[in-house]
Amino acid sequence: MYICVCKAVTDKQIKQAINNGACSRREIYHCTGAGDVCGKCTRHIRQILDENPVQHLIMQAA
Repeated sequence: MYICVCKAVTDKQIKQAINNGACSRREIYHCTGAGDVCGKCTRHIRQILDENPVQHLIMQAA
């Protein structure tokens, strides 16, 4: 599903960026470009970050 329509970024691309080490919305932006134009997708990006098991493991290790 497209999360960022402005940059045509899907949820799978965002999850792949997280699996590759992105652990903040800013890092997702740098990896995918999502959230750069209108910002309507930032809530969805945050939700994906919060739901991603890799993200929780990184946060617990810190």
